[in-house]
Amino acid sequence: MNIYAFTITLILVMDPLGNIPIFLSILKRFSPRQQVKIILRESLIAFFVLLIFLFFGRYIMHGLHISTAALSVAGGIILFIISIRMIFPNEAPSSREEEYDEPLIVPLAIPFTAGPSALATLVLFASRYPDHTAILFTGVVIACIIFTIIMLFSRYLMNLLGKRVLIAFERLMGMILTTIAVQMFLSGILSYIHNTNPA
Repeated sequence: MNIYAFTITLILVMDPLGNIPIFLSILKRFSPRQQVKIILRESLIAFFVLLIFLFFGRYIMHGLHISTAALSVAGGIILFIISIRMIFPNEAPSSREEEYDEPLIVPLAIPFTAGPSALATLVLFASRYPDHTAILFTGVVIACIIFTIIMLFSRYLMNLLGKRVLIAFERLMGMILTTIAVQMFLSGILSYIHNTNPA
């Protein structure tokens, strides 16, 4: 189990750069001090949600009799679809930039920070590496800290880099995530073949 691979995968799935325009749009009516307070609060909520799925998600999978191989294949497909959407976005630019009077839990914490893809990734890794909980926990902490820092500096990053550069970074992240998704899919297939045809 490689903590760097897991942390990078989780960061890519959480997509902090892609979330910058969304956070700015939702928080634009609040003062800078309020924005910092909201971002910290929502990030903390998302962190605890991620931990719940990290520690208890695999038990749900076991209760549903879902094998690790099946989860790996499904996770690879989901991540592949997510990465393709990151590279080739097909939704209107304003469709995700809705305004919310009081962004509490929804939508900043869930689903923009702790989204379905991030939760599925945690369940997948926790099921595949049940003996590396400490490493996975550390990876979640690092990913959440990086995500929070990027969101706190989102206004400056937007002004410094511009929306086009952020979009370019997001597509680069999507390309990296594509290779991770394919590897996850192939690992699931190989695991299934090995378990069904033991030597």
